[in-house]
Amino acid sequence: MALAVPVSIHAQQALNEKIDTNAEQIEQKVLEWRRDIHQHPELGNQETRTAALIAAHLRSLGMQVQENVAVTGVVGILEGGHPGPIVALRADMDALPVTERNDLPFKSTKTTVYNGQEIGVMHACGHDTHVAILMGVAEVLTSMKEELHGSVKFIFQPAEEGVFEEGIGSWGAKRMVEEGVMKDVDAVFGLHINSQTEVGKIKYRPGPAMAAVDNLKLVVKGRQAHGAYPWSSVDPIVTSAQMVNALQTIISRNVNITENPAIVTIGSIHGGVRQNIIPETVEMLGTIRTYGEQQQQLIHQRINTIATHTAEAAGAKVDITIDKIYPATINDIDLTELMLPSLINVAGEENVIYHDPITGAEDFSYFQQEVPGLFIFLGGMSIGKKPEEVAAHHTPDFFIDEAGLILGVRALSYLTVDYMGLEE
Repeated sequence: MALAVPVSIHAQQALNEKIDTNAEQIEQKVLEWRRDIHQHPELGNQETRTAALIAAHLRSLGMQVQENVAVTGVVGILEGGHPGPIVALRADMDALPVTERNDLPFKSTKTTVYNGQEIGVMHACGHDTHVAILMGVAEVLTSMKEELHGSVKFIFQPAEEGVFEEGIGSWGAKRMVEEGVMKDVDAVFGLHINSQTEVGKIKYRPGPAMAAVDNLKLVVKGRQAHGAYPWSSVDPIVTSAQMVNALQTIISRNVNITENPAIVTIGSIHGGVRQNIIPETVEMLGTIRTYGEQQQQLIHQRINTIATHTAEAAGAKVDITIDKIYPATINDIDLTELMLPSLINVAGEENVIYHDPITGAEDFSYFQQEVPGLFIFLGGMSIGKKPEEVAAHHTPDFFIDEAGLILGVRALSYLTVDYMGLEE
């Protein structure tokens, strides 16, 4: 991708000033949308109420609107007054099976049955703010559509956190791509609010920004016996313990961590029903995080080798399943360099921060596999707080300071009009 140059600096400044004015005027709307969505959270591929709210808003702005994309997704098209590139902007809509503990007027009291247990449903990762921000961007950019040199595709995506109901389709971004939402798009932008980054700040990183994620399942099969006669068994518990320890050497001895970090975590281990029975099988579940295909292939190979031979050494067998979930979120280096001035203009140079690779994962990566993309992080922590003092994402006490939302509206709007104001 070639670097671009401004068509008219003064014209871009005028558009950005208009964005600031329009964003300020709709800030209360953005907060009201966010609170409404927060109070009515919906799990992946079940976001029907949220989708209806979005579609009605986009239609009220005069957009072409497509519903039921990738099950519950919504796509709106804003055509500018002048020819130019198509810019895609994405927000994810889904909530999580988490019971909220915050004492808020718009606290979620919704419950669901998940894995056989009744549990709350909560926007414990900030997707409610993402939707409200992008709805705000849609209104801001529509108000200046005749001045836009290009079109905007607003992508409201379901199921970023996964599908919590069987039989209703694959995860959000991948399915949206398969259904053609990236057709004719030139660049894609997205953001994620962060509860441990101070309001007013934006974090960015060119290249690998978030990890690829793979799910790991190991089923160790031995021979059951009485716990008093272990010599009659092939003990899958002892074998699994040795396997867990050996898997840790992949990161410490096989991966060149000076190039990219990586993670192999066993997060679940189940075997046996009674203290004096050595079971026949043990099941382990884990997660793998990597930042490049070669690194990913190396780790998969080492897991297979270590697990297979550890089992063989004990006289056991092991079934190994590795499912690739999300690829790494990789910000296009040229696009990031091109748009960095926009981030600085919108937030101030002192508030635009380069971040280290994040071992969390994002299915925004599927959009980036189709076209150059930039994914940034938006501050949602109250000014004066410290990250260690506030709740992390995916927890019952997760909290976002709404003062950070309007910067998100301005940032996505700046990125859009600035990208449109550039020519090859």
